Amino acid sequence: MTSHEAVPPDAVEAVSEPIRFDGRRLRSERTRHLIIEAYLLLLQEHRRMPTAAEIAARAGYSVRSIFERFTDLEALSLATADYAIAVGQAEAEPRDVDGDRAARIRSHVHTRAQACEKWLPLWRILTGKPVEEQPPDIRARVLAVRRANVERLELMYRPELAALDPKSRDTLVLALATLTSFESWGALREDFGLPWEAALDVWASAIERMLPQVS
Repeated sequence: MTSHEAVPPDAVEAVSEPIRFDGRRLRSERTRHLIIEAYLLLLQEHRRMPTAAEIAARAGYSVRSIFERFTDLEALSLATADYAIAVGQAEAEPRDVDGDRAARIRSHVHTRAQACEKWLPLWRILTGKPVEEQPPDIRARVLAVRRANVERLELMYRPELAALDPKSRDTLVLALATLTSFESWGALREDFGLPWEAALDVWASAIERMLPQVS
């Protein structure tokens, strides 16, 4: 816009109109967020679904406050899943995508292990029921997370996967997705009792053996 062009009156009004914040809504959103954080902390500590009373006590609110914002604990789990997916995506920015094979494997397993370590308790809540009994909204989130793992594998190991025919490629991707699943990480860390670095080494060495050699 040049200096001699007129500014529409309604634009001036729009600019000069003071911004109004809905304090009640902001407080409600903050309460909602603190309830989700309390839920996640209790999952990390106890490795089981916390009760509404436990969540309320940790968040510093009443049980009534929880059910004013979430219809039930299943709805809270769903909201927490959405929160975890958003945070997980932000924290798992791909690194060393164009690095050499060793750098890509190291970067991938480290990022994936961090996600599994942090979100495994919530994952177990979301997948605690048989597939046919999982609510559709929960099932959709579970599948979205699994697809994101597949997409990361396809990104990080693009040179090796490109060397395979489509059927072999798909088979390998599914095998790698199973290897680097939440369930696999839980088995390594809890069932077999491996420390962090040892569990990383298991994943990294297995991926190295499974990927085809490319020139």
